[in-house]
Amino acid sequence: MLIWFVVLYLLVSIGIGLFAATRVHSAKDFAVAGRHLPLPVVTATVFATWFGAEAVFGVSATFVKEGLRGVVADPFGSSLCLIIAGFFFAHKLYKLNILTLGDYFRLRYNRTVEVLTTLCIVASYLGWVSAQIKALGLVFNVVTNDGISQTAGMILGALIVLTYTTFGGMLSVAILDFVQMGVIMGGMLFIAWIVSGLTGGVAPVIEHASAAGKLEFFPEADPWKWLTFLGAWVTMMLGSIPQQDVFQRITSARTAKIAIWGSLLGGSIYFCFTFVPMFIAYSATLINPEQFNGLLQSDSQLVLPTLVLQHTPVFAQAIFFGAVLSAIMSCSSATLLAPSVAFSENIVRGFFPHMGDQQFLRVMRTSIVVFAAVVLGFALWSNASIFKMVENAYKVTLAGAFVPLFVGAFWKRATTQGALAAIFGGILSWLLVEVLIGEESLVPPQLIGLGVSFVGMFLGSLLPQWVGRPTPHEDIHAALHHQAAAATHHTSEATHRH
Repeated sequence: MLIWFVVLYLLVSIGIGLFAATRVHSAKDFAVAGRHLPLPVVTATVFATWFGAEAVFGVSATFVKEGLRGVVADPFGSSLCLIIAGFFFAHKLYKLNILTLGDYFRLRYNRTVEVLTTLCIVASYLGWVSAQIKALGLVFNVVTNDGISQTAGMILGALIVLTYTTFGGMLSVAILDFVQMGVIMGGMLFIAWIVSGLTGGVAPVIEHASAAGKLEFFPEADPWKWLTFLGAWVTMMLGSIPQQDVFQRITSARTAKIAIWGSLLGGSIYFCFTFVPMFIAYSATLINPEQFNGLLQSDSQLVLPTLVLQHTPVFAQAIFFGAVLSAIMSCSSATLLAPSVAFSENIVRGFFPHMGDQQFLRVMRTSIVVFAAVVLGFALWSNASIFKMVENAYKVTLAGAFVPLFVGAFWKRATTQGALAAIFGGILSWLLVEVLIGEESLVPPQLIGLGVSFVGMFLGSLLPQWVGRPTPHEDIHAALHHQAAAATHHTSEATHRH
């Protein structure tokens, strides 16, 4: 019964995604859903940005092992990222009417900066999407009681997500997010209610966690431990801002006001709701301490699905795995789409500037298929945990893309030379420390990269200019808006001629 329910759920999801694909008529529909999404759909799709494999399996398992201190990156850093990004994208970038963050880098600096930052952004998705594919393999393996191996499950999961994402793009993602958000929230709350009955209520679980020190958030008064703590927080909070999927979800809104409120509501709901799988997973240590403490040592990601399979009725299992699949599919479809759109728009299109709209649409769909194959290969090869895959994904964007984006938006004197110094300085210093010192570094390597990136931006912008021209003193965003409007007009004419 459980297997058939999962199969039926997958077929319905694919059907909804393919139905949405019939509404895709242009590259803009595919990349940002035509920028017509209402507040409830934007809220749902922003919430689904992070509520995937890491929130259900990774964060919950890490909390059981390390407590709140171990999950500072997610949900604390990730939810703040959504709120900050909402304000930033809506106020600074929404009116530019652009498809990708790479478009902003080209308008603000030049083509070289566009390519370099886009490569950073695309690279960061490798670990992130792989984590979702790995989680799909885990779910199929658990649901079929080893009937489908984790490897086969990864391949099957990748093919399912690839199918509706390739055809429907952001419109399929948004509609499925809206439908699946109800399944996620209802399913998780239902399981939490059943589990609380096994533990004698919510209070005993919280009291047990508090007594075990799991609710202590801040580290001890040790400056090096604080740096590690802040490094994890900042990596997720700031390193995730220059991300194409976050940008797409927020700027798919009908208006800038909806974009802001959607990000605020989505980020806030996500922060609160992530504690539900944490509660369910920690309850396992009270229900059967010997079994689940053993699982924590061998494979902590199995704690949650094992608890549901062994201690809840079949109906509850169907609800749970339906909710888990909803979460992972919502997350993986958008994170598969985002790097493919960015690569097509900011790398491929630069070589074929006169490409028509339908040709560009085919290029984006082809890029999705290629990226899915690369991601699947990485997921099959890597032995990293789901949480670590996600946590490590944003180090490259923190070191190489955040400073050019943030400083370029708020400092008029930022120049192309400064942006290049920030990118190369940040990436190289981060990689050198990561490779040569690694975990023995007292300061997290990505924080060193961020610091060097800031220094590179300011020195490169203030020193005599050897690369590009100094930024004009007039209002940057007025100039950007004018350039974006001209580019949009040119694209519309090209599409009309096509």
